[in-house]
Amino acid sequence: MEVVLREVHDSDLPVFYRQMSDPEAVRMAAFTPGDPADPDVFDAHWKKIRSSSDVLARTVLADGDVVGSAAVYGEPGEREVTYWIDRAYWGRGVATAALRRLLAQVPERPLYARAAADNAGSLRVLEKCGFRESVRARGYAHARGEEIDEVVLTLDA
Repeated sequence: MEVVLREVHDSDLPVFYRQMSDPEAVRMAAFTPGDPADPDVFDAHWKKIRSSSDVLARTVLADGDVVGSAAVYGEPGEREVTYWIDRAYWGRGVATAALRRLLAQVPERPLYARAAADNAGSLRVLEKCGFRESVRARGYAHARGEEIDEVVLTLDA
């Protein structure tokens, strides 16, 4: 499967909305903005992402199909990576390939990532891409309506 990144197009947003409204994916991601199924929340979130000069956001394509998004955001020295891959593509190497391509576009280090401690798939993707656990904490997970364990990972080089 060929995985590529490109700029986000307006036509990608309905696909992202569908992906980010999948209850199982939302529960796994845990740390989502407010109510990800609310179209107004979704629209405001993506409007902010696309208008910010601090964000590099990309659409993830697998064999030409829109299968998710990947981004780097935040202040220098505190920048984080994030990604969202359609659940139909989990376990197929798409997230790892997309994150590797994103990291190649962003040479600055350190970079950080966060994942729910029970999100083994995402933690595995991050570790394959060179991130290492740096901190464990608890944080409020909107998608679960409670505080849960969170892992912060760092990519230094």
